[in-house]
Amino acid sequence: MAKKLYVGNLSYGTTREQLETLFSQAGEVAEVTLINDRETGRSKGFGFVEMATEEGAQEAIRRFNGQQLDNRTLTVNEARPREERGGGGGGGYGGGRGGSDYGGGRRSDYQSDRRDRY
Repeated sequence: MAKKLYVGNLSYGTTREQLETLFSQAGEVAEVTLINDRETGRSKGFGFVEMATEEGAQEAIRRFNGQQLDNRTLTVNEARPREERGGGGGGGYGGGRGGSDYGGGRRSDYQSDRRDRY
């Protein structure tokens, strides 16, 4: 059964091919996914490697967690299930500060003076 691994602290220049070559030393690699920023397309410095077997995954963790790749120390562990993101936003401006950058929902003297003039 395939096992997905999280691989963190990657160099922005690390390629899928490099990860596949590296992790294939521990066992059969089913899939490699690098995570890129949606806006810039630039790597976010982490990805996922799916190993074909549990044994291969454990061997990859043992071999590569803490090892160097492109002058970076890799973090390799079992991937956790993706957390659901809630729709809709909350508060903005620090989550309920009264909608004002002045804090606490109070109007500053400056705001009061401006509104009184108009």
